[in-house]
Amino acid sequence: MTAPTAIRPNAVRRVPASTFMLLAAWVVASLEGYDLAVYGVSVPAVLGDPSLGIDKAEAGTIGSLVGIGMLIGAALAGALVHRTGPRRLLLAGTAVFSVGMAVCAAASGVPSFGAGRLVVGLGLGVVLPTINAFVADLSRPSRRSRNVALIMSGYAAGALLSPLLGTALLPDVSYRWLYVIGVLPVFLAVPLVLRLPESPFHLSRSGRAAEARAIEEQLGLAPSDATPASDPGRLLGLGSLLTGGLAVSTVLFWAMSFCGLLLVFGISTWLPSIMQAAGFSLGSALLQTAAMWLGVGAGAIVGGRVADALGAKRVVVVAFLVGTLSLLAMSTRPPTPVMFVLMFISGFGFIGSQILGNAFIVTRYPDAVRGNGLAWALSIGRFGAIVGPSLGAFVLSSGAGIEWAFYAFAVPALAGAVAAGAVPRPRAVTA
Repeated sequence: MTAPTAIRPNAVRRVPASTFMLLAAWVVASLEGYDLAVYGVSVPAVLGDPSLGIDKAEAGTIGSLVGIGMLIGAALAGALVHRTGPRRLLLAGTAVFSVGMAVCAAASGVPSFGAGRLVVGLGLGVVLPTINAFVADLSRPSRRSRNVALIMSGYAAGALLSPLLGTALLPDVSYRWLYVIGVLPVFLAVPLVLRLPESPFHLSRSGRAAEARAIEEQLGLAPSDATPASDPGRLLGLGSLLTGGLAVSTVLFWAMSFCGLLLVFGISTWLPSIMQAAGFSLGSALLQTAAMWLGVGAGAIVGGRVADALGAKRVVVVAFLVGTLSLLAMSTRPPTPVMFVLMFISGFGFIGSQILGNAFIVTRYPDAVRGNGLAWALSIGRFGAIVGPSLGAFVLSSGAGIEWAFYAFAVPALAGAVAAGAVPRPRAVTA
């Protein structure tokens, strides 16, 4: 299928091209958020399903399989983005993680359920770096942080839907319906992505400068925005990330992403179970999880605007520190109303740090290596996504006090703040 050279007028009617681009990306991101968060929402019910026979350790392992799939998917995205273009990767990744959700809905045991989550992770691993880099490619430099954060508020909205549906359906309705619901929206997302243009950077790199310029004119981009500085280089695009003054920033971005994704996956997998262990009912635990995701969305939108004004680095450091302090405060088990407030605030730190960290990365790297840089940061960061669910399972199964579950995640939150704060000023030409 030939990629469209511009956003099709009949797809957007009177909606501006830039608005349609953000809307389509937001929908794709919301699917990703739902598919990631639904596992944590379903874990209490999954643990009680005798047909699966899953214990806490196995639940942690299954949660880590998503991270393994995302590691592979992110590496594939980094290797293929400049060859196939981001639009095709978005279509493929969206289809793959939807298939994984269908497998989970029909799973009959640990192997099939784990395989489904692995496939979900593979698709999500392709989509997450691609959608961020794609939106950055199609945004004016002055709005890149804002637009990346805005579409990732869709990620938060999709994730917020998971505990809300869980509260409404569980335990009266099978948790499997949560996975069936996760398959359905793909029929909306794919037609939207088909109406999107290809990245001007990819078109220019492919010798299709006239098509690139037509898209730039639609979106109000300057011609220089679509001119790549150099070829991403060897080793699946890794070579150029470790040369030209980018090596230190690249390694620190990897460390930051490791910490951020450890928090995202560890907390999204175990938060409802941790709150139940702390004495809250399942309904209250799920509503507190919803409050956290609501804070993620609000924090991403506000944080993106602040990042464009003051710089993404400062906002990311603050987000990680907010996450650290929130975890320490929650470890004291304050009254329920206070816990809801802390959950809302902590969403900015738990998940917002990673969302805004992505904006930090795409605004710090030069245009020609932006997609590779983000894909590699998220690929290396997937080791954190693998560690996070297993870390939560270890603490909850160890017999230690529930406060140690909060302490275990506070440490990587603090380490993420240190890594983000240590990223040096750019020495190369930035976007």
